[in-house]
This record gives sequence, C-alpha cells and structure tokens, in this order.
Amino acid sequence: MTAIVITATGTDIGKTVFAAALTAALDGCYWKPVQAGLDDGSDLERVGRLSGLPADRLLPEAYRLTTPCSPHRAAEIDGVTIDTDALDPPPCDRALVIEGAGGVLVPFTRQVTFADIMARWQLPVVLVAATSLGTISHSLAAIEALCARDVDIRGVVFVGDAVEDSEATIAAIGNVKRLGRLPIVSPLDPATLAAAFAGNFDLADFR
Repeated sequence: MTAIVITATGTDIGKTVFAAALTAALDGCYWKPVQAGLDDGSDLERVGRLSGLPADRLLPEAYRLTTPCSPHRAAEIDGVTIDTDALDPPPCDRALVIEGAGGVLVPFTRQVTFADIMARWQLPVVLVAATSLGTISHSLAAIEALCARDVDIRGVVFVGDAVEDSEATIAAIGNVKRLGRLPIVSPLDPATLAAAFAGNFDLADFR
C-alpha cells in the first residue's frame, strides 16, 4: 500500500477539496481518521460527491464526533476516548489519501497532536495552505512543527488566487517544494475539479 497524508495550516483552507481531487486523480481510496462535526455532513460524504469514486473506496472514519471543534474537545463532549496508539491507516489495495482534521497541531487528545500521529506513521505529508493574507507565518509555523518531528514533507499545495511572492517565500524559507496551486473552482463538481487538478499539478509528485 502507498499512502499520503493531507494536512493544512488551519481549518477551512481547502484541504478536503484538494484531497478529493488527489484521490480521484490517483484512482485511490480516501480515509479521514477523525470527523468532528456532522451537522453539515461529513468530509467523507463531500469527497464522495467531488471525486465520483465508488462507495467502497471511501473508508469509514475511526471516530465520528458530533461537535464541530477540535477533536480532543469534540471527543470529550461525546464521552469518547480517542486511542491515538491504535489509530493506524486501514488496509487498501491502491493508493490511500489520508485527510487530517484541522491543522498540523490540532490536538486529538490533551496529550497528542495530529503532527505527533503523522510522525508515528512515517508517511509522506502534503501541506495545504491558503494564498490569503497571513499564510506565510501560518505555513512556516506548520512546516517547522512537522520538521521538528522528522515528518517527510512532500511539499506545499496552495489554494486560492495566485500570490507569487507569498508562495515563493514559503517554499524558499521553509525549504519545501511548491507542488502547485488549486484555484477556486466554480462551479465545483467532479469534472471541474478534475480539470483544475490536471491543469495545475503533476501527478508524479504524489506517487
């Protein structure tokens, strides 16, 4: 099995949309270990709609939590204990795209962050960052947190309108590869998302 982890500099960056595009491009499977917040549907359901992949490629979450907040707190509210030691990627006979919850340092428990789990997995990681104001500091902080744990950063994916200087600065100071930029796709559906991915990324970077 080959697997790649998609994380982000924060929430509402575009991580799920990119994960859907990558899973479809790889003709792979998708897994989100922890879903926090169900009122607006799950990221699993959204990836299913945007990727067009069959249901058996959309692997069930290890934890489905009700409240849309940090996983550690959502679990406490639901009376659930997240066992991070047992949180391992499920078996899959093709490429597996794993989407994290929130940003790099989001806590899954009061002792363990997602960055700690990524370090234990020893899988390549793609960082998704917005191109909006503030992204340089947020991105470099996320890169430092991953590097401090010896996580293999495959590179950075940007989402939004082109901001050449910010993108180049993050890549240079963070010493990471700029993998491409996903523009805002409208209308957003499997066909338009697949076209946007194909036009802006080299699939070989993610294999």
